[in-house]
Amino acid sequence: MTKADIINKISENTGVPKKDVAVTVEAFMEAVKDCMCDKQNVYLRGFGTFQIKHRAEKTARNISKNTTLTIAAHDFPGFKPAKSFIQRMKGEAVTAED
Repeated sequence: MTKADIINKISENTGVPKKDVAVTVEAFMEAVKDCMCDKQNVYLRGFGTFQIKHRAEKTARNISKNTTLTIAAHDFPGFKPAKSFIQRMKGEAVTAED
């Protein structure tokens, strides 16, 4: 499913014009990116968490040139689905706890 498909589906389900839905979806994605760039996790109850993960510095090898290089430590975005989301994907009954 693409962003355009999501916009179409939301527009059909809510009756809101696609143009307005597109602006809202873009604003949501930009807000998530801004929070994560500011080193803040984004928690969406019942859906999941966009969290910042850290990779430590490591040594890598370039086999073709037979050299060693160091990859600096860095942060990257990750997503951890909520328990209710996982249960729904498995086809299990969703509990009201999450």
